[in-house]
Amino acid sequence: MPKRILQGVVTSDKTDKTVTVRVERRIMHPVYKKFIKRSKKYAAHDESNQFKTGDIIRIQECRPISKTKTWEVLTSE
Repeated sequence: MPKRILQGVVTSDKTDKTVTVRVERRIMHPVYKKFIKRSKKYAAHDESNQFKTGDIIRIQECRPISKTKTWEVLTSE
């Protein structure tokens, strides 16, 4: 099965080798048929600590690295 790839904005780079990424998606409201933005935060593995707050990056699913980290950084956009 292919690994999921998501794109988002780095919201925190305070932890070592980890960045927090906010991924936004648009869903349609079931009654009003209007698009709403929903966001979720993911902890992603950044081995070289090269990404900073505000960077737009792509993350990919990987094996569990820690309790909350199951994503790794691919590239920046």
